[in-house]
Amino acid sequence: FICGSLQNVYFHFHIMKELGKIVDVKDVNLNGPVSEEVVNLIKKEVHEHVLLIFKNQGLISGDRQVEISKWFGDLESTFYKHPRSPHPDVFRVSNNEEEGCTNVGRTGWHIDGSFMREPFKMSLYHMVAVPKRGDTAFVPLTDLIESLQPEVRDRWERLYMVSDRRSKSTHPLIYPHPVTKKPTLCFHLGMTDAFMWDAGTDKERMTDWPETKHILMEIHQEIEKGNRNLVYSHKWEQGDFIISDNLAVGHEASPETQFPVSEVGLRILHRTTVKGTNIPTKS
Repeated sequence: FICGSLQNVYFHFHIMKELGKIVDVKDVNLNGPVSEEVVNLIKKEVHEHVLLIFKNQGLISGDRQVEISKWFGDLESTFYKHPRSPHPDVFRVSNNEEEGCTNVGRTGWHIDGSFMREPFKMSLYHMVAVPKRGDTAFVPLTDLIESLQPEVRDRWERLYMVSDRRSKSTHPLIYPHPVTKKPTLCFHLGMTDAFMWDAGTDKERMTDWPETKHILMEIHQEIEKGNRNLVYSHKWEQGDFIISDNLAVGHEASPETQFPVSEVGLRILHRTTVKGTNIPTKS
């Protein structure tokens, strides 16, 4: 444990992987008043650790989740508004279509809002109804990039992803994080129409589907390599609340998240996303 104090509030950072990125945060009650100094510390630490897991938070209302999310900026909500959602800015997902949107996060590893001109800055998650099984897996993207063989990284540095949404947003696959300046990825393995090689040069060209599929498979394999030694799979517990630096950590919902209620129990997850303020760029 690494312990630090601020105005009698203690952050116990439990390093969950040798990567030293993903941490538990204890002794902070998000349902109660949180001082400006503690909020500023949280805003700093989420960029340092990419994922902060707040334990034992009880049930956080939709209104409170929105309030917490606004610590990081304005919210942007591009999703379908399920009738059971507690707030227009809360995306409610489930393994029961009467309770929330289904099959969310099951199309492949991604960051949220990769199709946006300015992808979401932050994603915040709260499990309202905890199933017996149904992990959310996360991968720190700087560590992924730094694990690549030099020839693989050289090729990825030349690639731009083209979203399959109507916006057809085109972003460099690898670019510097707007806050930390560390290398990160803008990607979605299930929502990419094509890749562009060497954008802005006389060698610029678009990939056809076979080549696009090959690149998508390569990214997936690099994430999953070494028995998923780069991946942290979060097993949800009652009261968990996660704040993630969306631009620095990829994620994917496990297959069990869509298993029937009769097998794993009801799953209800509330997600909020903070509007991006930076266009991914190489410069």
